[in-house]
Amino acid sequence: MKASVVREMTTQEIKEQLEELKLTYSKTKMGHTISPLENPLELKKARKNIARLSTELRSRQLTSEQQ
Repeated sequence: MKASVVREMTTQEIKEQLEELKLTYSKTKMGHTISPLENPLELKKARKNIARLSTELRSRQLTSEQQ
């Protein structure tokens, strides 16, 4: 997921996507400890996507507070 795509999303969509990604990440991480993933870079991609969404959400919160 690119940052440009995240910026086009509404705040509600970002929150929903963030919840979904966190849940998926935790399940994937747990599954990886039990039996190794075929592609462990999926965990890295998931963390980066979570960070992108969190950053955009925080940026919007700060912008709304300043106004």
